[in-house]
Amino acid sequence: MFVDPLCPECWALEPILKKLRIEYGQYFRIRYILSGQLSSLNITTKRKQEDLAQKWEKTASRSGMSCDGSLWIDNPIDSPYIASFAIKAAELQGKHSGIRFLRFLQERLFLQKQDISNFDVLKECAKEAKLDLNEFMNDIHSYSASKAFQCDIKITTEMEVDEIPTLVFFNENIEDEGLKVTGLYSYEVYVHIIEEMLTMKPEKKPLPALEDFMKYYRLVASKEIAVVYDLSIEEVEKQMKKWTLQQKVKKIPAKHGTFWRFIAE
Repeated sequence: MFVDPLCPECWALEPILKKLRIEYGQYFRIRYILSGQLSSLNITTKRKQEDLAQKWEKTASRSGMSCDGSLWIDNPIDSPYIASFAIKAAELQGKHSGIRFLRFLQERLFLQKQDISNFDVLKECAKEAKLDLNEFMNDIHSYSASKAFQCDIKITTEMEVDEIPTLVFFNENIEDEGLKVTGLYSYEVYVHIIEEMLTMKPEKKPLPALEDFMKYYRLVASKEIAVVYDLSIEEVEKQMKKWTLQQKVKKIPAKHGTFWRFIAE
């Protein structure tokens, strides 16, 4: 999966990825590749910032995964590549650490309008992702993180990925060409691709109880719950309002859509 921490469409793909992982996770592994596309842009010009703000707002209202475009007007990010180095530094502590760290980074960027090239923000994300903080701060500036990021950029170029998000599906036969899927599609499209790749009908795992899902992911959008559990946004909000009264979840208002934080017992 080719991603960029600053890409609102990658954020919009989160609900579908969650559902795929839960139902068919036993059939695939995801490898994240940082495309570096937004990192290399010169986004310091006012015009560019206004364009990005507009793009974010459009994506948010279309996808239901909130991202606040006013960040680019109020608190623009001037060194976007630092976030990519930070993700690679987190990955040096394990693949899952990298994925967790990326999610925290996205939450701070899209929901809280924080500058994810700021080292204090990166430190907070590392703490939340339960990383070894000293190791992480050393690794951000290390040759290893820089080399890992360069390696990702090389793969992006070699695979001719010029749009993000892009998913490239490979089966176990290394000789077979990968199947490249660019942009956002419905959940069924990705399931169909997995079926084609496996040349059989995969067995779908049952969904966990909603409370277990919330406990595991701790902060989720109404949209994520709706996609995973095939519910309407209204049905999700109704259930969450009940849980708010029972103090199981806390509502996190966002510019577009709503997020819910699970309150640990």
